Amino acid sequence: MAASLLVSFVMLVGKLGAASLTGSTAILSDAAESVIHLFATGFAGFSLWYASTPPDVEHPYGHGKVSYFASAIEGTLILVAAVSIAWMAVQDLVTGPDLRQLDVGVYIIGGLTAVNFALGKYLVRVGRRTNSLVLVSNGQHVLTDMWTSLGVLVGIGLVWATGIRWLDPAVGLLVAANIVWTATGLIRRSVYGLMDEADPEATAALLDELGDAVADGCIAGFHQVRHRRSGDQVWIEYHLMFPGDISIHEAHARSHNVEDRVDALFPDEDVYVTAHLEPRRHDEAHPDEHREPTDPLREVLG
Repeated sequence: MAASLLVSFVMLVGKLGAASLTGSTAILSDAAESVIHLFATGFAGFSLWYASTPPDVEHPYGHGKVSYFASAIEGTLILVAAVSIAWMAVQDLVTGPDLRQLDVGVYIIGGLTAVNFALGKYLVRVGRRTNSLVLVSNGQHVLTDMWTSLGVLVGIGLVWATGIRWLDPAVGLLVAANIVWTATGLIRRSVYGLMDEADPEATAALLDELGDAVADGCIAGFHQVRHRRSGDQVWIEYHLMFPGDISIHEAHARSHNVEDRVDALFPDEDVYVTAHLEPRRHDEAHPDEHREPTDPLREVLG
């Protein structure tokens, strides 16, 4: 994140310089996006630090969900940048751009684009390896900046080569559309995380593993399976059923065996499992007046 913040500042200075030299709306639009990116990167750095702090009395589940909040803030800021870019592009389409020294602008934006590509790929790779939504979001924002710059580079290159000046603001509008697409994706993912939406692949893996535990006789059954993710932490809850005549010590040992198997499904994450132990006959544990509906999906997923 320190590297990302430093590069963001360099990008902003470089693009503002190129915009001043060329008078290009497309380059100025790219610089406007970099202003947003600089602020977003600073907030993302704070969020990454805060998410890594240990649980406390006020936050017993830790601080991992701040990463989803950071992603939503970053997506919102990108949307603001897109509106600004579109506004400037429309103005230049109406009045006509005043362009100059486009060759210098091409060289500057080309070099900055290459730097952003390398940084964005690095951030996304590290973020996925460490299950850090903050790093992935920031890396995708950097790559968005890279694609924006690449589009601007193509646009001003075409203007330079053909002399068709309206291509410059037209590229600005295309840049704005691309930024909107990325921003909505970031916001949508942050909402899913804040609402604890279950991952279908993780759900299937959990049910398969618990089904295997039933098949090999480790447990007699299961239901009320729930799971949620918070950054690099996975929280899992389930009810395990056992024959009514085994001791609590044996049931606990089997439950621990199941927990180890479930933990192995998420090798790169911190897994927290809460298990509720019940006798095989569900009505022995829950009298009729307190029983859940008997729909099979409700019985499994709760």
